[in-house]
Amino acid sequence: MYEDKADTAPTVQQLTFSLAGEEYGVEILSVREIRGWSRVTRIPQAPDYLLGVLNLRGAVVPVMDLRLRFGLERESYGDSTVMIVVAVAERLFGIVVDAVSDVVDVDPASIKPVPDMGSIVDTRYLKGLATHAERMVMLLDVEKLMRPEDVETLDAALPEVRDVEVAA
Repeated sequence: MYEDKADTAPTVQQLTFSLAGEEYGVEILSVREIRGWSRVTRIPQAPDYLLGVLNLRGAVVPVMDLRLRFGLERESYGDSTVMIVVAVAERLFGIVVDAVSDVVDVDPASIKPVPDMGSIVDTRYLKGLATHAERMVMLLDVEKLMRPEDVETLDAALPEVRDVEVAA
């Protein structure tokens, strides 16, 4: 019983999560860890959406609230609030989301481009749209979440944060 695998297109696995009642996906290969919400060390003069940093087994990981990054209203963190730790260009950072859903397989050919919504909705953080089990999933481009000026702010502040953590 030989099965021809050439007919099956490779799929891209996405970790799906909810944020303000909408469903998003992030490529599973960029996900390093899923954690419950825990307090972070605040960084002075960082943008509001950059909550601070977390010491993750010796690595200092910046953490952003995705709701605030997208200009949505902040929600109080509860039992379902999670932090997804992702890797972008060998650098880890955490994104706080309302809840994690599941891992889904997405056919790359079925990914639709993000429609131009003018200045009403900022779509620069999205790679595309996919439909899975009758629901629309917005595919996140994690590389665009952290702006270069945010990285510079973090790099400048991290030595001070490390000194505080070592001294404590």
